[in-house]
Amino acid sequence: MHPDWVLGFADETWWSRLTQPQMHTWTDGQGQRLQELEAKKGDPDPKALCCYGLLRRDIEKLLLRFVDGRPVSQVTIGFLEWVCERLAEESKKAVVLVWDNATWHKSQKVRSWINEHNRKAKPEGGVTNYSNASANQESLAKSD
Repeated sequence: MHPDWVLGFADETWWSRLTQPQMHTWTDGQGQRLQELEAKKGDPDPKALCCYGLLRRDIEKLLLRFVDGRPVSQVTIGFLEWVCERLAEESKKAVVLVWDNATWHKSQKVRSWINEHNRKAKPEGGVTNYSNASANQESLAKSD
């Protein structure tokens, strides 16, 4: 791979402080009681926390970003912008991003952002959009 490019594997997860995970109990006695939590009126804390990660093959390190809320299209775009800003600081020209087929990854909003970003980045020395539908890879050209 070109030294100005970064190959990255991205994923995300999220937790809700109000929804319990699927739990199963094996016991001889009475099973665990799960409690349904509810936010109090006026509670300023977010209901969910999301963590995005990008494993960079070039340096074998992980970039992590925590945000309030669930991983939806707008939050994903914010993550992509954040990644591009970090890579711009290192004078990288492109990131080849490998991720799964989560609905927010392939949403029209995210795809439009990627296309617009690549359109702006190309004249500034970036690369054109690369897409391999079977692997769902996107090349996000770097721009300042």
